[in-house]
Amino acid sequence: MLKVGLIGWRGMVGSVLCGRFDEENDWAGFQPFFFSTSKAGESCPLAAARGASILDAKNINELSKMDILLSTQGGSYTEEIYPKLRAAGWTGYWIDAASTLRMKEESTIVLDPINGAAIKEALKAGGRDFIGGNCTVSLLLLAIHGLLKADLIEWVSSMTYQAASGGGAAFMSELLKQYQLVGEKGAQADTALSQEILVRDELRSPSFPCSVTKVPLAASLIPWIDVPWQDGRTKEEWKAMAEGNKILDRTANPLPIDGLCVRVGSLRCHSQGLTIKLRRPAELNELEELIKNANSWVRYIPNEAEATRAALTPAAVSGTLDIAIGRLHHLAMGKDYIGAFTVGDQLLWGAAEPLRRVLNIIISQLESEQC
Repeated sequence: MLKVGLIGWRGMVGSVLCGRFDEENDWAGFQPFFFSTSKAGESCPLAAARGASILDAKNINELSKMDILLSTQGGSYTEEIYPKLRAAGWTGYWIDAASTLRMKEESTIVLDPINGAAIKEALKAGGRDFIGGNCTVSLLLLAIHGLLKADLIEWVSSMTYQAASGGGAAFMSELLKQYQLVGEKGAQADTALSQEILVRDELRSPSFPCSVTKVPLAASLIPWIDVPWQDGRTKEEWKAMAEGNKILDRTANPLPIDGLCVRVGSLRCHSQGLTIKLRRPAELNELEELIKNANSWVRYIPNEAEATRAALTPAAVSGTLDIAIGRLHHLAMGKDYIGAFTVGDQLLWGAAEPLRRVLNIIISQLESEQC
């Protein structure tokens, strides 16, 4: 049985990933080993560990014993450990949620409903690095998969509304503290206007907790995610076109994908407002059918008030593998322009699920070669 080392299993993405292993009984397909940067030597609390000791995530010798390493530990860990492993001669398979290796030529960004064939080709060609994509990029491609398969898209503008959990556990925890203070402050007034004034003053107070979020997010939003990049974009905005086209194998003939990335106060699930220029005019019923039949997870929501409010929100989608897309309509510019809105759980299809699936693809491939 293949040895799989898990690093970062205690964090948000790692916890969601282990939960999916439980749900799909994936543990039966490999021998898990649990690594940590801070808990080495302690007994692993997960049932799948069967009481085994946690190993040191910085011990290159122990890591090198693994056939496959799967990390959700973050980019700093990858930057430190991955080169040391390869320099030590480790030839195993590296699966990673971090962005560090995504754009390396030898890496494959994994989103198998979209590029499953490319993943298998990379394995046959000796590829060893399989990296999860940016969460909003993966969710976007899954939502518009049908239009991509039909080669109907000329360009996409995606305006994202990204949840606090996308900024990490500490980011989300601080947002919850902000909500608590905002709620307490608002309860001190009798009218809506006086409540707004009290909340506004609280948000502007020097003592308001935003050491992680940098500025208040509760009762507000932040139209900037990640570091400055090029042409006025942030790196998060750059990833849409760069990573999206690598997944689509279109780097030589890139599909323009651009827009603005905004952090909002939802706890989980990323939403995106889409403006899409089609390569030709198309009727809505044709587009609906293409979207509905693209993959097993996309959920088309009719462009009606009740259906939209009930099913096209983070509250409705959170914790599920559904990629909801709705509000589909022609724009005033003509029938070759459409608007749409999509929402998906960025901790599942945006992070954990592609890693889980590529792990199973690699295991299946290796086992077939041994037969």
